[in-house]
Amino acid sequence: MREGDIVTSATHAAPPAGSADRASRAPAPQSTRETVRAFFRDATAITEVELRKVARDPTEILTRAVQPTLWLLVFGQVFTRTRAIPTGSLSYLAFMAPGVLAQSVLFSAIFYGIAVIWERDLGIVQKLLVSPSPRASLVLGKAVSAGVRALTQGVIIMMLSWILGVPLRLDAPSIAGLVVAVLLGAALFSTFSFVIACLVKTRERFMGIGQVLTMPLFFASNAIYPLTMMPHWLQVIARVNPLTYLVNALRALMVQGGTSPVGLPVDFAVLAIVFVALVALGARLYPGIIQ
Repeated sequence: MREGDIVTSATHAAPPAGSADRASRAPAPQSTRETVRAFFRDATAITEVELRKVARDPTEILTRAVQPTLWLLVFGQVFTRTRAIPTGSLSYLAFMAPGVLAQSVLFSAIFYGIAVIWERDLGIVQKLLVSPSPRASLVLGKAVSAGVRALTQGVIIMMLSWILGVPLRLDAPSIAGLVVAVLLGAALFSTFSFVIACLVKTRERFMGIGQVLTMPLFFASNAIYPLTMMPHWLQVIARVNPLTYLVNALRALMVQGGTSPVGLPVDFAVLAIVFVALVALGARLYPGIIQ
């Protein structure tokens, strides 16, 4: 073999200078556990940021508690006296209290998406989207913060219900289940609001759609009257309405003698499945809000 051939062969065989150093500096692939930890760490950071906003302006929580308070004090007291709505062994006020809590969760969460539009106008969304955080973790973090905010209203409604004489379940398992239901319900409807915000992209259009959706969701559920009183077509809508399953869970966990027609496992399963689907959809639509 000639000397030139030996040099050429050695050149192709040997790695380029510095390639070993670059290989040693390349980041090792993350394990599944590390990936999951990073995902929830990013979601927790977003939750913390959102809750700090509430801490700086706690009046928002109090103002949002005014409407459900009026429902209990006025609507609930009046219809308890009329006895026009069959609620079985429960008084109408006891039947309605979980529905008012579900209404508070819905009304506070359904307008949560407008904050996303504000963040886009301020340039915050653009900064979040260029971060290495998965889009789903950003959506999940915002949803969890909405759930924590709803818990404060839940405490207010529970205290008011107790003052009005509603027989509440105050054992640890029921309270724990109630907390999970409120968190999950608020997270679900805030993510639904998030998806709407990503689609409409303007504050004016979002406010209009939000107002159109809230009342049909509320009245097409079993929040203030049982499904048996509804016409058949409305019962069909109510059975595919996630708010119905939230009310079922809250009624079974909050009030003594309250039950869920389909069972708590089904209620929580429906809420969890819808929530996961909305998080996935929101993560897919989130980048499009800046376009």
